[in-house]
Amino acid sequence: MMIVLRNIFNQFISSLSLVAIVLTLTFLLFPLDDWREVIYMELYNLPFIAIILMMVSIFSIISGVLTTQYWKQRMYFIERQLQHLVNGHPISTEDTYAELKKLEHHLNQLQQKMYEQIEYGQNLATERTNEREKSLQEVVEQERSRLARDLHDSVSQQLFAASMMMSAMNETGTVEDKVLQHQIQLVEKMIHQSQLEMRALLLHLRPVALKGKSLQQGIKDLMLELTERTSIQLDWKIEDFTMDKGIEDQLFRVYQEAISNVLRHSEATEVQVLLIMRDNQYILRIVDNGKGFNVEEVQSSSYGLQNMEERAIELGGTIKIISLEHQGTRIEVKIPNVRVSEETT
Repeated sequence: MMIVLRNIFNQFISSLSLVAIVLTLTFLLFPLDDWREVIYMELYNLPFIAIILMMVSIFSIISGVLTTQYWKQRMYFIERQLQHLVNGHPISTEDTYAELKKLEHHLNQLQQKMYEQIEYGQNLATERTNEREKSLQEVVEQERSRLARDLHDSVSQQLFAASMMMSAMNETGTVEDKVLQHQIQLVEKMIHQSQLEMRALLLHLRPVALKGKSLQQGIKDLMLELTERTSIQLDWKIEDFTMDKGIEDQLFRVYQEAISNVLRHSEATEVQVLLIMRDNQYILRIVDNGKGFNVEEVQSSSYGLQNMEERAIELGGTIKIISLEHQGTRIEVKIPNVRVSEETT
């Protein structure tokens, strides 16, 4: 509204100045015997000065509104182009205003530089992944695998046996003491939570590299394993497409961290995983129906959430974490596919 009023005011001053100049030149070329005649002059029973002011005002309002609308359309076009740039989409070159051709050229240059920077980051991530795989110490990997195997064969099996015994005690109803029954149920719940903690620990102990697998295969394998070992209902939709090794490795780490958090903290009964490519972007989404958490309070102190965010930013992407208490958590990572974007431009 302020822009409209400002344009109307500017048009009013410009028009009034133009009218004053024209009238001055007219009266200089055709001088009047008495200048007071201008003040008392009437046209259609209206003062001549009032008619001039009214015409100037009407012209100023119309011109101001039209000028504002004209520049609003062009500002909206610039805003839409910048939004495309922020979201990682190619800038539209259709219906470009002639006045903004130079600006569009600069936006295209900026977009190209952004793509080059993102591509550089993705290539750097790929190089780091390849170097990491080459320099991974065999002894460390074997030790982690041995420790995970020992924990699974000993502690996990003992927890499972204890859980079965506690469940049997609850189902048979041989314990009549109400307090003791309640304590047994609490112990059973604690054992169940310990099992989830153990599975999350084993997930961290395993080497996180895909080891020659695609990201899709790595996600499917882990989901199938969790289906066999947990009571959580798992559902996934995974599309087949190729991506750089570095992107696969970083997304797999984000996925592992998210699943580990589900096992350890969420108390979820359902988990959905989505891996697709839309609008030249890789999209990884993990959704659970757990107890949720306050994102602002937890994100600043959670190393895992910060780590996921850093991995997404390193690839030039974004991560969105939405969580509502008692309603679950949704984690969505979007990574631009720079190579496809370059081909389209």
